[in-house]
Amino acid sequence: MENQNTNNIEVQNLEILPPTKPTARESVWDLAKFLLIALAIVLPIRFFVAQPFVVSGLSMYPTFNNGNYLIVDEISYKMHNPARGDVIIFHYPKDPTKYFIKRVIGLPGETVKIDGSTVSIKNSAHPDGFVLDEPYVKNKSSNQSQYVLGPDEYFMMGDNRSASSDSRIWGNLPKKLIVGRAFLRLYPLSDLNVLPGEYKPEGTN
Repeated sequence: MENQNTNNIEVQNLEILPPTKPTARESVWDLAKFLLIALAIVLPIRFFVAQPFVVSGLSMYPTFNNGNYLIVDEISYKMHNPARGDVIIFHYPKDPTKYFIKRVIGLPGETVKIDGSTVSIKNSAHPDGFVLDEPYVKNKSSNQSQYVLGPDEYFMMGDNRSASSDSRIWGNLPKKLIVGRAFLRLYPLSDLNVLPGEYKPEGTN
């Protein structure tokens, strides 16, 4: 009988070791690294891109109610100017430590005329003026006044015209005091939406 050559394969038993537990020092360092990475991501967004804002009062009623929770977009106006109809957050000119929320009515270089509850705008495109369409206003007011805006000034009004401290009282808003626009309404959940309250009347810019 012929000898058959066989290949002997040696099977080695590998010892599977349990994972080593990190030391307390390593755990603290891992947590610290995680927090540093999280802060590096979150803080620039918080201070330079968006920030939370809670509506206080009813000057923008019925568009916004007291306690509405908003996220403010702070970056868009670094790339373009505010537009008529935008709802923006800004530092109150009489006390910059306070924040106000109002709607952009008049743009730089325009003339805003208020006759009762009717708002008219005069600009280079409409030298004879046009009446502003404002379906968001429910509570009317009675005013007789006219305002001329400088090259970096905006005319701001609250939607609740009979109960709003706005440019009719404290004057035009300098652009440098603008924080950003209302980008997202998070609360109440039933009113969750993007660019809440924004209204762009056609052919009025």
